[in-house]
Amino acid sequence: MKLLRFQQGISLIETLVGMAIVVLALAMGLPSFSTYLQNSQIRNAAEAIQNGLSMARAEATRRNTIVQFVLGSGSSWTVGCATVDGTNCPASIQARSAAEGSSNATVTTSQVITSTGAAAATATFTTTLSFNGFGKASTLPPGNSALFDISNSSGGATCATAGGTMRCLRVIVTAGGQIRMCDPKLTSTNPGNPQAC
Repeated sequence: MKLLRFQQGISLIETLVGMAIVVLALAMGLPSFSTYLQNSQIRNAAEAIQNGLSMARAEATRRNTIVQFVLGSGSSWTVGCATVDGTNCPASIQARSAAEGSSNATVTTSQVITSTGAAAATATFTTTLSFNGFGKASTLPPGNSALFDISNSSGGATCATAGGTMRCLRVIVTAGGQIRMCDPKLTSTNPGNPQAC
């Protein structure tokens, strides 16, 4: 009788077929992974701005003085006292670089009338927002809100509100000092959604 030889390992053809399947799967998933990475930069920048604003507000109430949130280039910012008082109230309490997880994110600011959502006739806020000892945004007149719109045009697409694939975010600061992050795409489609602006 003839003994049967059992094959050990895999053949070259089986290896090439396996590699082709892996390459095909990666090629199909690459566009969505790229969008995910660009969206995560928007999320990182929005959370960093929201945290910086919250810190400025908390430091203003803790120190009972005016503390400023100053937006720099990209999504960088600095929190510091408006009136420097030696070591008790420094010009820079904390700073964040745009390179910290959100180098492609861009931030645009605006000031709106809270009740109507229309742009304020005379904007008192551009890049510096001050909080007083009561935690109120002293830069803003009563009834107005400051908007920080975070986007990422380097992802090759525009915000979802303009028909693109990027999930842009907005940070809103009211004159009373309330700070919240929202999704501008959800304004009219889901008015009951807490993530809506």
